[in-house]
Amino acid sequence: MALIKSISGIRGTIGGNINDNLTPIDIVKFAAAYGSWILQKENNKKIVIGRDGRISGQMVSSLVSNTLIGLGLDVVDLGLSTTPTVEMAVVFEEAAGGIILTASHNPKEWNALKLLNSKGEFISAEDGKRILKSAEKEEFKFAPIDKLGTYTKNESLLQKHIDAILKYKLVDTAAIKNRGFKVVVDAVNSTGAIAVPALLKQLGVSEVVVLNETVNGKFAHNPEPLPEHLKELSNAVVKHNADLGIAVDPDVDRLCFVCEDGSMFGEEYTLVAVADYILSKRKGNTVSNMSSTKALKDVTLKHGGQYFPSMVGEVNVVSKMKAVDAVIGGEGNGGIIVPDLHYGRDALIGIALFLTHLANSKKSIKKLRSTYPDYFISKNKIELVNGTDVKTIFENIKNIYKNHPINTEDGLKIEFENDWVHLRTSNTEPIIRIYAESDYESKADNIAKKLMQDIGKMM
Repeated sequence: MALIKSISGIRGTIGGNINDNLTPIDIVKFAAAYGSWILQKENNKKIVIGRDGRISGQMVSSLVSNTLIGLGLDVVDLGLSTTPTVEMAVVFEEAAGGIILTASHNPKEWNALKLLNSKGEFISAEDGKRILKSAEKEEFKFAPIDKLGTYTKNESLLQKHIDAILKYKLVDTAAIKNRGFKVVVDAVNSTGAIAVPALLKQLGVSEVVVLNETVNGKFAHNPEPLPEHLKELSNAVVKHNADLGIAVDPDVDRLCFVCEDGSMFGEEYTLVAVADYILSKRKGNTVSNMSSTKALKDVTLKHGGQYFPSMVGEVNVVSKMKAVDAVIGGEGNGGIIVPDLHYGRDALIGIALFLTHLANSKKSIKKLRSTYPDYFISKNKIELVNGTDVKTIFENIKNIYKNHPINTEDGLKIEFENDWVHLRTSNTEPIIRIYAESDYESKADNIAKKLMQDIGKMM
């Protein structure tokens, strides 16, 4: 069981001991610390919250809502929602901040509080540290009876989010409708079952088949949208003679596609394809994290722009995007950030832009994929046990590969002649991630395996 505090929020497993897991006591403490931080810096007392479809979602939502009300804050509850919808709702509602209750791609045992500022963006690392310190010291004061906050339910914000997407100038609903797409969606028993079919219908998609559409948090498979977890979707695309398949994670900020023959488009290529379309319409720069495919750099240079890498984590990507005035950015795990809509990973705008691109290309999704450079990323992880000295492990790895270019900005990224490998601790799980990229799948796998063997000898 675990409790992880990072730039991605406060994330942990439900149940167990206080301070070691995300227990009701921990939830109240972190919500109170966040609410107190809001009260210190804002005159505005409105906070937006929303949750994914997890089993623990209603319990966590009740605890968070009532804690905020107890501080004197006014809660606007979106109920079952998506991460990007909550981010946009903060702006729509002119709120002081927001809390998204989701553990994203983590299994059903997990939940989390993702904290937003008044712009609907993740709070900074510095502000996060302040809130964590406040929670640890229990530095919060609750309101007297006459100054308690209020509670309002508002389930209309998803449609407002969809309306903003439909109005986005690079989304072409007419082109999508004319193609008459048949689409299969894997909603993984969470709020994608509500949001994605609603969006597709309004985009003009002809037929939508939804898998795992019951919103109960009992995920039909591991909820991370990786190829090994999407066999049901792959088979269903072929069975239904669909044009493509769409998979999202439980909070709908990650997105990947399946081709008409059941093969994977590749989650790394979600951002590549959307960026290709955006850059064909407006010149500019791009950003992705340093664990993402170099295909984005290739596509950016082709369109005359500049590519910039960032540290892993949405807040880091957003910071870099703002610094270089990027027109599109995101992460190789299927996270799309369209800055003139909002600075947050958003599978819904990603779907709309991808379908526009596919419709206008007049190609099948398989043929569209063939227009992009072929790189292969091998994605692996090593479970960490308590007491593992990751810092020493990374120093030893650094010494072993000292004759190669090494970037230490975010873990260790080692460059080889045409390949790379990136080692870093996860912001969301007690693991070391090992990503390797090469022109050949077997070579990428071998690079990753070699590094995993090196690490294994040190543990």
